Formats: sequence, structure tokens, C-alpha cells
Amino acid sequence: MSKLGTLSVIFDLDGTLVDSEPNYYEASRRTLAEHGVPGFTWTEHERYVGVSTQETARLWKREYGLTAPADELLAATNRRYLKLAGAATRVYPEMREFVELLATEDVPMAVASGSSPEAIEAILAGTGLDAYLRTVVSADEVPHGKPAPDVFLEAARRLGASPADCVVVEDAAPGAAAAHAAGMRCIAVPYLTAQADAPQFATADLLLRGGQPEFTARAAYDWLVRSAR
Repeated sequence: MSKLGTLSVIFDLDGTLVDSEPNYYEASRRTLAEHGVPGFTWTEHERYVGVSTQETARLWKREYGLTAPADELLAATNRRYLKLAGAATRVYPEMREFVELLATEDVPMAVASGSSPEAIEAILAGTGLDAYLRTVVSADEVPHGKPAPDVFLEAARRLGASPADCVVVEDAAPGAAAAHAAGMRCIAVPYLTAQADAPQFATADLLLRGGQPEFTARAAYDWLVRSAR
């Protein structure tokens, strides 16, 4: 019997399992430039980390006064992102090891992401993570993206798990808030370590303030075992 009992683990994708934010930034920069917003910087992009692509397109319209429909902005960004993601997306080595470690214990796992279904599928297939992560939920499939709990609750439903038995692994403040709202425990690994003091991260059960450099598969697994007791 697994040391982890009835536990299920739900992973965010971008910035948690894989370092896809540089690709999202470049896709966003090109789309905004096409629509008359030159010089979009990484610092500006950081405001949208953890926000669903749908919501990001809506925010762009309001913040930059864009006239193009949000769906058009979203589609253009997704097309660019998929090309970039297909060329190169890096999996965090310790996260891959963590997924593989959980798989040896037959722990049910899912991905719940703000990215489109096509983007999630492309990244999981391109990195080989699809061998372990077969249950996938996109924010496109639920009424509300993070920080609403919808994607995590739908992932739990598809896994046949109680929210109370789920642990979410997240890199962004909206995701940590969504996990808390879903009644799930959370391991928070901030992508932007400067945001580790964000109030949403205070709800996490395990907060690694140093981000990915501080995360190790074995330490995360041992924490799950202790908390399962």
C-alpha cells in the first residue's frame, strides 16, 4: 500500500512543471507589437504570470486600449506560443523526478492549467510528461480561471478524488489562492521569488520562498508522507 494513502496531486503547468514563461512572453510581445504596443517588457509580462491566457487577453484590451477582440488576441498569441513551445520547453529536473517518484507509488495525478488544451497537450507530449500526466484540465474548459477554484475542482472530479485529499503544486499567487478556495493543500514554489510575500502564498501549506532552486523531489515527497500521517 502507498505511504501516501488516498492522496492525489494536481500540478499547475507553466512555471511549475516547465519553464514556459519565456515562450509566453515572446508570444505576447509579438502579438502586442502587431497591435500597436511596442516595447512590451518582461517586467510588464510578470503582472500576468499565473493568469489564464483568456483573462490576459481581456486585461490587455483594457490596459492598452486595444480594439481587436480578445478572442483574436488570444488566438494570435496561442499560435505563436505553440510554435515556440514546439521548438523548446524545459522541464524542471526536480519536478520531473517528483512526478516519476509519485508514479512509482501509483499516486493519481493531473495537470490543471490556465493554458489552452492545445498548448498543454503540446508541452506534455514534447517533454514526455504525458506518460505520467494523462488527466488534464484547461481553464478554457471551466467557467472561471484562477484564482477561482474551478480548474482544480474539475481535476479532482476527473480523478475521482475528494478536494480534501488533493495537494496542488503551484508557482503563482492566483494558483495558490485557487487551491485554497478549492479546499486543497498547496505546495507553493514561486516562479517570481520577489512575490513570495504575496498574501495568497500565505495560505500555502508548504511555501518554498526560493522557488525552483529550493525545490527537491525527495523533500517534497517526504513532506507529503509526513502530512499523510
